[in-house]
Amino acid sequence: MSDLIEVAELSKTFRVRRKGSGPFRRVREEVRAVDGISFTVPHGEMVGYIGPNGAGKSTTIKMLTGILTPSGGRLRVAGLDPARERTRLVRRIGVVFGQRTTLWWDLPLRDSYGLVRRMYRIPEARYRANLERCVELLDLDGLLDVPVRQLSLGQRMRGDITAALLHDPDVLYLDEPTIGLDVISKARVRGFLRELNAEQGTTVLLTTHDLTDIEQLCKRVMVIDHGGLMYDGALAGLHEAGESERTLVVDLERELPPIEGVHGARTVRTEGPRQWLAFPASASAAPIVSQIADAYPLMDLSLREPDIEDVIARMYAGE
Repeated sequence: MSDLIEVAELSKTFRVRRKGSGPFRRVREEVRAVDGISFTVPHGEMVGYIGPNGAGKSTTIKMLTGILTPSGGRLRVAGLDPARERTRLVRRIGVVFGQRTTLWWDLPLRDSYGLVRRMYRIPEARYRANLERCVELLDLDGLLDVPVRQLSLGQRMRGDITAALLHDPDVLYLDEPTIGLDVISKARVRGFLRELNAEQGTTVLLTTHDLTDIEQLCKRVMVIDHGGLMYDGALAGLHEAGESERTLVVDLERELPPIEGVHGARTVRTEGPRQWLAFPASASAAPIVSQIADAYPLMDLSLREPDIEDVIARMYAGE
């Protein structure tokens, strides 16, 4: 697959004024929001782009869309320079900012979509086909005649995603697309994005604080902190980088002392006949289960995967 997004040594510096020592004195400082990051994204890939507040995620997205001009480095999206060729690029990308809507506040969804069609000059047949597909998959059928201001956050978010896809973009940038949504709305949006990627081959770059979005949608994840790229690779490799652990929950026939002598695992908690054993996330649970079954009166067990959020927190802490 050819690369749709190419980023090389990309940086963005802001000049800010801060209060100085005197009552009327201001000190000018430079803040490097993005500090020399490099990566590529092939056509059809879904990538998670995660990090804490202020890490540089949104600044990167704004440079990828042409809203901000880079301070240094090289950037290409679909072969175009976003800052210099923004008018051409806008026809190739879709953008959804979770806390900002691109819809017209006082107009019904149907009228907002009609304006989008005219702005992008979408052929009528193509527009109707895309709208019908999004309306069906995102359950918007009863909302098309409702003004945007009367929609719930989850309904508006689904409406924004539809608006971003009416012109068949090559790449979709999603900034916190499930923020504030209930469980049902989140599941509907995730299912739609999986289908969109599988059937249409749309490239998706997803930034979110909801790590379940990443786990369910992305095989590749990039972690950014203080403007620098800390990790870029498979989601499974993130566990290894953060030295994460899986947990085996063991139910014995009766209460016993903590389980010992199991190679590759250690007991971290006991509560009556139930015990919790931790082992590296990269290791297999099968030999550990076999050792416990041979030496202890085993009744039941379950396996808990590591919490990605804890893994990233340990990476941020320098562990």
